[in-house]
Amino acid sequence: MVASSPIVGAGRSTGVGAVDPVAVGAGHAKAILIGEHSVVYGHPAIALPLLPLRTVARLRAVPGPLSARHGDRRLPVADLPERFAPVGAAVTAALAHFGLPGDDLEIELDSDIPPGAGLGASAASAHAIVEAVRAHADRELDEEARFELVQTAERVAHGNPSGLDARATRARTPVAFNDGVTSRLELGASFSFAVADTGVRSPTRDAVAGVRSLVEADPDHGRELLERLAELTRTAAEDLRDGRIGDLGARLHAAQDTLDALGVGHPAIDRLVAAARAAGAAGAKLTGAGRGGCVIAVTDSPERAAEIVTAMRQAGAVGGWIVTAGGR
Repeated sequence: MVASSPIVGAGRSTGVGAVDPVAVGAGHAKAILIGEHSVVYGHPAIALPLLPLRTVARLRAVPGPLSARHGDRRLPVADLPERFAPVGAAVTAALAHFGLPGDDLEIELDSDIPPGAGLGASAASAHAIVEAVRAHADRELDEEARFELVQTAERVAHGNPSGLDARATRARTPVAFNDGVTSRLELGASFSFAVADTGVRSPTRDAVAGVRSLVEADPDHGRELLERLAELTRTAAEDLRDGRIGDLGARLHAAQDTLDALGVGHPAIDRLVAAARAAGAAGAKLTGAGRGGCVIAVTDSPERAAEIVTAMRQAGAVGGWIVTAGGR
């Protein structure tokens, strides 16, 4: 499946009268294996890069105000609809960082990351934009400065992001995230992950706000659920390092039950989780904010992962991908 944002184009030709890109940047998708929602409260999380799903940004020299291309139209960044505000935030923050004027430039995004599916589409777009501006400036950019620029756009998109998406959409290997710091996870076996999209969309900020309301209404119960997710995440990291696929699957099952108790489940998630388990997944759960979005399942081979993706498609998934990581 290929999904794209409305502020996404297929690129422009380099024929007569066309304007070539002056700079290009890219970012990739991510999937949270375990620890979503609890990570917002300072607990650990584990994420996987989804390298085949990418967003590419092209920054062109075009006369006029700083703009974004929308199909055949060129919209001034200042006039972008609210849902595209993170695009404007990313490009204006990056230009300001390098001390560059914003006039006479146009940004365009090409993406195959489904927006609103919990795969880090907004962070990947921000990374792509920041890198395109960096290339345009022909300057160096250290990782912390890059992270802060992406977070500027993520705050517009999500309100109070943990930083996990900004880190994971830059990582090339599975990472553990704790207190704002990412570290590479060494996997003790080859793990295959099947990711499938329910097709149901729910804003991340709404799901996060719903969890916060539950925690504030019943602090003891809310804290218990978040700490349960944190402990599952810590033991899942050990399972990954030791190559224990079956044990990892059990953690994912338990995490899904806990996320349901936090109020971020959805019938479409339940259908895909059940289909994955019936197809032989060691474990499956939602990935991302929930209330829709995607499901991730773990198994021991790419072949089995392909069967699981097929089963989830038959259960209603609108897209599916396979990621394999680890092995010695």
